Formats: sequence, structure tokens, C-alpha cells
Amino acid sequence: MVPKQNLKVIWKTLFLSLFMTITFIPVVSADFWDISGDTMLHDPSITQEGSTWWAFGTGEVDKNGVRVLRSFDGSNWHATPVIFPQPLSWWSTYVPLHASNQWAPDIQYYNGRYWLYYSVSSFGSNNSLIGLTSTDSIVSGNWRDDGLVIRSTTADNFNAIDGDLVIDENGQPWLSFGSFWSGIKLTKLDPNTMKPTGQIYSIAARPNVSDHAIEAPNITYKDGYYYLFVSFDHCCRGVDSDYKIAYGRSKNITGPYYDKNGVNMLNGGGTILDAGNERWIGPGHQDVYNNNVIVRHAYDANNNGAPRLLINDLYWDSNGWPTY
Repeated sequence: MVPKQNLKVIWKTLFLSLFMTITFIPVVSADFWDISGDTMLHDPSITQEGSTWWAFGTGEVDKNGVRVLRSFDGSNWHATPVIFPQPLSWWSTYVPLHASNQWAPDIQYYNGRYWLYYSVSSFGSNNSLIGLTSTDSIVSGNWRDDGLVIRSTTADNFNAIDGDLVIDENGQPWLSFGSFWSGIKLTKLDPNTMKPTGQIYSIAARPNVSDHAIEAPNITYKDGYYYLFVSFDHCCRGVDSDYKIAYGRSKNITGPYYDKNGVNMLNGGGTILDAGNERWIGPGHQDVYNNNVIVRHAYDANNNGAPRLLINDLYWDSNGWPTY
């Protein structure tokens, strides 16, 4: 079973208890951001425009669009209007029975625009697509429809969701994506269209796990290495979630990626960065910003397993591995 495909039942319960409430997250350490306000967000991606922070995430179940949060100081967050308050007509051409909400957006600034990749999918299937929208100003709310990026059907051995834009050391854009099936994929993008050009590479998988539970790739470049962060196991089950963040690195963006023990991530390798704690269950769908901030969601054991945005400073040890 693919997580995210079972959101419909579970998220109804979670979001009904949370919608329009105010949440205060206590300081766990100096490196764990003390955030307040409306922090309900699943599958987060974060950026800054000027001094304003923006976080984008999967939309609420049975509602349209991509959820958007804004903060003027990085501490207090509030919801702003969703992107795609009405579905785009062309989505149903590729995914006729797609969910009303859009999943797992990724926001990145490149060549004077903010590019937002998002997923449209149908529950219980890899009949999915990754779409693209962009703007030269987030605060303007003027998003341009840039159309289809990549799709998958039930005839494919991958799932076209969880797109993540990465810019390599030479300024070339790439897109990683994938959820379950044969794992995480990577393809080069045309810097003018921001659409795929060339082959699809396989860069991580879990062939020895019965349901091949890996998804939500995020790649960042630092000091000669490409670091691949992924989420293992299962989200979207509230306090029963066992999601966790794992990572590896490679000298080449196309791999191979190895974890700290030298295990290839195509063979199930991945060093665990965050498996949660008693309060924050199932952390995952991470996004690294500027190599010094990491965001992810986790399920709050103190609030019936409701999903929350978590933000940490990200550090790197003497051997170049990421750490909190």
C-alpha cells in the first residue's frame, strides 16, 4: 500500500480537530524552532521571499488546492489562500479520478522565478502526475500554470508524485521524485521549460522491504557531495505512523548514493536522521533549505496525532554528514 493514498479517511479525523486552532510548540532545544499559530501542514516545503517565510504543503482532504502558510519572523505562522482553489481542467485528462487536494508541493527559486512542483494522484494507484506552477512573486498570488511535467500510469513501475527540484553544482536543474514501487527517480530538466529532458535514473529503492516503502526525495549539494534525503516506511496513520528520515550521499547527482555504512541506497541503504520521539511521531517528508534549515511534518501525540510543521537548524559533522 502506498502512503498518501489512504489520506482520505485518516485526514478527515485529524483536520476536523485541528482546523483554525492555535498551536504552540514548546522549545525542545535551541536548534528546534519555537513556532506558533497555524502550524498544521503535511509534506512541507519552505522558502523565503525577502524576510518573509513561506511553507507549502499537501492540501486538506476534500478541499481543493495546495495549502500555504506564511510567517514574517519564522516563529508565528498563519494560513493564506490556497493555490488552485479550483482544479485545473487538464488534470483529469491524465488522472480522471484524482483527489481534490494536491499533494507534496516543492518550492524552489531559480532564474528569477519561484517554481512549485505538485502532485495530482488517485487513491490506491500510481496513476499520477507531477505538475508545475510558477511566479515571480509569491506574495502577489499570481501563479502561472506551466502544465504537465511527468506522469505515471498503472503500466509503469514508478509513481510520479513527490517531485523535488534540485540545482546541481553547475546550475543545471534536475527533478527527483517517486513513491514506493521501484523507488526514487531522477531526471534532468530543460532550464527554459523546467520540464524533463533525457533519461530517468534510479537512485534509491528498498527492494528487500515487502511494500518498498520509500518516498519524498530531497537532494541538496554541499562541499562536493549531493545529499539525498528520503522518507522510509509509512506516513498518514497519526500516532501509528512509522515514518522516518534517512539519507546518503554521492559525488555525482545521478549516484550511486551511499549511507554512512557504505550501503548503496539502491539496495535499501540509508542512515536514519530522525525517527521521532514520544511527542513527535513519524517525522518525514523533509525539505532542506539553504543547507542550514530542515523542515518536515510529524504527528503530535499530545493532539490526537494531528500533523504539524516542524523546523530545525541543520548542522554538518566533521565528516560532512547532516545532523541536528
